[in-house]
Amino acid sequence: MSAKDSGYFSRLVRKLTSDIEELDAEDLSERSEAGGARRACDCRSGEEVTVLGRLRSVDLCPGSAAATVEAELFDGTDDVTLVWLGRRRIPGIEPGRTIKARGRLGERDGRKVLYNPYYELLQATG
Repeated sequence: MSAKDSGYFSRLVRKLTSDIEELDAEDLSERSEAGGARRACDCRSGEEVTVLGRLRSVDLCPGSAAATVEAELFDGTDDVTLVWLGRRRIPGIEPGRTIKARGRLGERDGRKVLYNPYYELLQATG
């Protein structure tokens, strides 16, 4: 068996025996790096960053005095909370959607956060 065949076989066995969530996280991480974004686990507070991942949850707070939209982005390595201030709703920002977001990374309650990030909605890949 050649080295190339051995690599294919070991990847196949890994895919068949690994947890689906683990494989999904690995796929998201690879897609993030291929899309020109940084891995969220490597981003530090105060840095200008671009992250790419899938929205796990979206919270709308339209009734409060300071309307906000908050979304949890997961890139396979870590979570980043995206917060849009003064917005009641953003078309296309919904759970399961893949987006690329850019801004200055901050920290709130020990979690990574981007306030009013620039964003790009991406097409899901099958």
